[in-house]
Formats: sequence, C-alpha cells, structure tokens
Amino acid sequence: MTPPAGVTPGALPDRADVVVVGGGAVGTSIAFHLAEAGVDVVLVDRGDLGGGSTCKAAGGVRAQFSDPVNVQLGLRSLAAFEDFPRRPGQAIDLHQPGYLLLVTDPDDVPVFTQAVALQNRLGVPSRLLDRGEAAALAPGVVTSDVLVAAYHARDGYCSPESVVLGYATGARRLGATVLPHVAVTGIETSDGAVRAVRTSAGRVTTAAVVCAAGAWSAGVAGLAGTGLPVVPLRRQILVTEALAPAAQALLPATMPMTIDVSSTFYLHREGPGVLFGMSWRGEQPGEHLAYSDDWLPDLAEAMDRRCPSLADVGIAARWAGLYEVTPDHNGLVGESREVSRFLYATGFSGHGFLQAPAVGEVVRDLYLRRTPAVDVTPLSADRFRTGAGHRPEHAVV
Repeated sequence: MTPPAGVTPGALPDRADVVVVGGGAVGTSIAFHLAEAGVDVVLVDRGDLGGGSTCKAAGGVRAQFSDPVNVQLGLRSLAAFEDFPRRPGQAIDLHQPGYLLLVTDPDDVPVFTQAVALQNRLGVPSRLLDRGEAAALAPGVVTSDVLVAAYHARDGYCSPESVVLGYATGARRLGATVLPHVAVTGIETSDGAVRAVRTSAGRVTTAAVVCAAGAWSAGVAGLAGTGLPVVPLRRQILVTEALAPAAQALLPATMPMTIDVSSTFYLHREGPGVLFGMSWRGEQPGEHLAYSDDWLPDLAEAMDRRCPSLADVGIAARWAGLYEVTPDHNGLVGESREVSRFLYATGFSGHGFLQAPAVGEVVRDLYLRRTPAVDVTPLSADRFRTGAGHRPEHAVV
C-alpha cells in the first residue's frame, strides 16, 4: 500500500506532545482522536501506512465476543464504522450482512449461549439460531452438524485500506504530522519517563509515546526499556475468481461472514468472489511474511466439510499477514508501569482492525488522563505479571 492520498509526507518536527509508533488502523485511529482533541501528535511508520498487518486483514467488523471488554470495544467501533463517511470523512465500503458463528461441538454450546446473553446485556442484539435458520442465511454452507449458531445482523466487513486512509487524512487535516517510511531507532528515557524518540528522519523531543506497532510491538517496547508479550504469527487468506451463477445462488452477496467455530474456517463474499481462510494450527510464531502452501491440506479438509462448492472455484488472489498474538489472545491497552507515559495498544490477536475506532478513543482518554468510555484496565499488560490471570476470548479466528 502506498501512502494514502492526501497524507503527503512532510518534515519531522523537533518536538511533539505524543509520538505514535505504527501506521495501521490502530495507530492512525489514535493519531486522529488525539489530533481531534487538540494534541500535537506525530505518527511514524517504518513502511507504508497500513502496510504491516491492517491491509492484509479480512476486514471483518463485529461485536460478537465472549469477553465483555471486547464486546464493548466492538460495539463502539461498529458505530464508528457506520459513521465513517461523516467522521473522519471517508467511504469504507461497509457491508453489514452479519456474522454467523456455527457451533458443532457440544462443549461450545454453553459457551456461545452465555456469550450471546452477555452481548444482549451490553446492548448487542445478537441471537442464537437453529441449523435451519443458519442454512437460510448461508445456503451454500453445510449445516447438518450444526447444534446452534450465533448471529448478529450489524456485524460485517469493510475496506481496511480505506479506514487507514480516512484516519490518516483526518489526522493530518487536524494538524497531526503523519510520516510513513520513518523508522524508530531509539526511545530516550530518564528517571522512568519518556524524553525523546530517535528516528531515521531525526530526533523528536516528546514526553509521551504510544506503541501501536502490531506484530513488531515487542521490539518497540524494548527500545523504551520495557516489555510487551506480543509475538507475530502468520495468517493467510485466499480470494476466489468470480463465482458462476449457480455458485452465486449458494453463496449470495447477502450471506453473513460465516465462521466454523471448531476449525476457524471462515468465508464471506468479496466482490464477485469469496474471501476465505482459517487459523492453521501448524503455524509457528515468527515474522513469516511470505505466502506458503503448507496450510492447504488442513484448509482443504475444513473447506470440504463446511463449504465443498468452493473446491471447484479458481483462486484469484492469495496473501499472508501477521497477527500480533498475546498469551490469552486478548489485546494490550494501557500505560507502562516502568516507563511513565509509554502507552500501548497492541496484541489484539486478529481483533485490532475491528476494534481500532474504539481503541483510538480509549488511548486518547488515557493520554489525557480522562476516564474512557470503555474500562480497559483488564487489558493491561500487567495482567501477565501480577497474577490477574489470562482473559480467555472464545470468539477467536
């Protein structure tokens, strides 16, 4: 992805109130919300804006989670995506056919039943469907073994590139400095506080840094003398050629983003074709950026079981991207205890894009020392050091 139109790289200033490291959906959202609040913010990314993980994402947006913090972040973000053409002012090709989660393991039935009840209490009108109702929504998907399905009609998907473009352009319009192709080479601290950021374009005096570097966040945190338990893990996606008329009837444009909970195989319509993928259990952590065919046997098995009609459709595109994974597959949002004003928003384990609008609001408020609309205290990185325990999220792909 090239730098978004309207976000012309400029000179690195000598000072800023805040330096945001990372130009994906999360980082640009944070920069936009800070700039909107009148904060003097600089955003830097070592590559193209959105070029790390955001523009490799499937683009799903949803409020269906089992952790209450994730539900709230997802719901607030859905509202922001719906309002995106007005604020910050960018078309994002938002489709809202819903998310349909197919449950086939008896042990998962109470988990998703409880999750739907939680979502309802928090204002998400999700509901449980039987296999016949699920089949009506996704007629090309095998549902004969489905015990129950979870569905929320407002969920959907949109264009990650356009979201980055909107936030980056909006941030710059509000006075932020947005600089792609500027790498952070050091973070200066003294007396337990941030003092400056060194980059490939020069040095910026600042009293605050926000790490939104996704899969590369552990390295950024290390520059500040602190740690973040984030590791990169490859995920891969395929997009088919245009569907024939018979296949379009089975997999209509109105079908939800459909996920087989047991295998994590997922699919949704993408223009004239279908986008699909899954979490491959054989993948090993590491910065593996190239596409690999190693996952295809497991993918084919899951596809044949859940959507065999896809086996006869040619592949038009394929790519690999990186998840930023934490030990419990929940994000990290907060401020370092070791380094004052080193804030972080990372480790979302596949949920960063869809939670980016709300996370931008939250980090703005944390920086301004205001109470955020969503209490993200449970997402502090300290939970892995203080015995607070993991926060398992069951709706993970």
